[in-house]
Amino acid sequence: MSRDGGAEEFHKYIIVGAGPAGVQLSYYLHQAGSDYLTLERTGAPAEFFRVFPRHRKLISLNKVHTRSTDPEIRLRWDWNSLLHEPADLPFAKYSTDYFPHADDIVRYLADFQRYHQLAVRFGVDVTRVEKIEGGFLVHTADRVLRCECLIMATGWQKPNVPKIRGIEHAVGYEVMDTDPARYANQRVLVIGKGNSAFETASAILGHAAMVHLASPRPLRLAWNTKHPGDVRGQFGAVLDSYQFKTLHSVLDCVIDEIRPVGDHFEVDITYTHADGETATLEYESVLRCTGFAMDTDVFDAGCEPELVASGRMPTTGPDWQSPNVDGLYFAGTLAQARDFKKASSAFIDGFRYNLRTLTALLRERYEDVPLSPGAVAAEPDALTTLVLDRVNWSSALWTQFEFLCDALVVDEETGQVRHYEDLPEDYVVSRFADEPHVYAFSLRWGRDDYGDVFAIERHPEPDRARESAFIHPVIRRYSHGELVAEKHLLEDLLAEWRRQDRHVDPLREFFTEQLG
Repeated sequence: MSRDGGAEEFHKYIIVGAGPAGVQLSYYLHQAGSDYLTLERTGAPAEFFRVFPRHRKLISLNKVHTRSTDPEIRLRWDWNSLLHEPADLPFAKYSTDYFPHADDIVRYLADFQRYHQLAVRFGVDVTRVEKIEGGFLVHTADRVLRCECLIMATGWQKPNVPKIRGIEHAVGYEVMDTDPARYANQRVLVIGKGNSAFETASAILGHAAMVHLASPRPLRLAWNTKHPGDVRGQFGAVLDSYQFKTLHSVLDCVIDEIRPVGDHFEVDITYTHADGETATLEYESVLRCTGFAMDTDVFDAGCEPELVASGRMPTTGPDWQSPNVDGLYFAGTLAQARDFKKASSAFIDGFRYNLRTLTALLRERYEDVPLSPGAVAAEPDALTTLVLDRVNWSSALWTQFEFLCDALVVDEETGQVRHYEDLPEDYVVSRFADEPHVYAFSLRWGRDDYGDVFAIERHPEPDRARESAFIHPVIRRYSHGELVAEKHLLEDLLAEWRRQDRHVDPLREFFTEQLG
């Protein structure tokens, strides 16, 4: 019995939320035969995608035609499928559109849950989470459930509302009218410069008299940052309209106040790059498109998770666990703080791999199932072959660039190397901090500041591989947690790193030098 006398039901793992992250994690725990239960407050998976994005077109790619018959390679350009074996239920069965309709992901997730007979209990709203010795009590309307490990996979639960005087006069993205005719001949202010803001602006561009997108910081374009959550190329018409002087504009400014005046709004702004210049602009509609945040109201004071500085998402340790609440883990888009605006942990194509790794870490801790690395000889030829095979094939390393890596831990006494796949690099550094000889290899982008990302001067010499701008393999050696050596392999247009002179020989030479 719990402290409040409610009925108690126990599971080793309880997952809260049956969106794509909750369903994916359920699949892995189900396949492992683990004692888990997933709770979903609505009657079916994918509640978020039943509403968002508001204009119903996903920004996640669905590249059906790849010329490859290898399911692993095809996953590199399939941003919507969940991982499962055999891969007999790919998202491509639900849509062949390059940018699919949101209803397609709703149908897909519902079928995935049914197809794999995952233990999801629908219509169960978690009202309170209580920390107890050895785990948690999860309170719902009709019962109390107990677990050792609690994984929050709830996704975004509430809008992120900026602190602006008069922000209550703005209509939120989550409730705004999506009929473009509603904004005909209006002056419209869209607060925000992310994908939801550009999605909204694109929809009304041919109807509104004037659309302004505004936020304090400059626009982040995905083709510059290499992050899929930044503004994507399909919204280029908005930027064209700005540069071609159509009165549609993208403003870097602080919004100081929004005031209703008669049939319109007056908005006071301070420009970011204009020596403190201020202005008062008039609009008929003000729309808030400033993203979402986590809701922590269900947590008791004793187990409220620590949040990042913005308050939008939880902080996580190298194993996706809350640093201040033992046994509380996060999955899916909530668990993106460690690679925020870098890799793809905010998206299905990224967190599906994170969750495969999280399952292994959870089973190691709670079920005494150790990680099971492969083994390879500590010889330059063997290590070179292994690394090149992995970077040319793995979809996890491709999609979770600069975050997930493979680890090679050298046992100098036995002459063997333990090979661990798909671990976060910060986890590798912390877990193997006592080891004198560890390699972490992954795929990385060049991070120089290029004036024009479509006119980069390339240097196709192997000894200048560090200057590669495109995604390419990088091998790092750590000793007792310290980075002591790093090797870049030259970029390749088709992402095939097999050339003898550019890839094989330089990598073999690196291992020969490091192994001594």
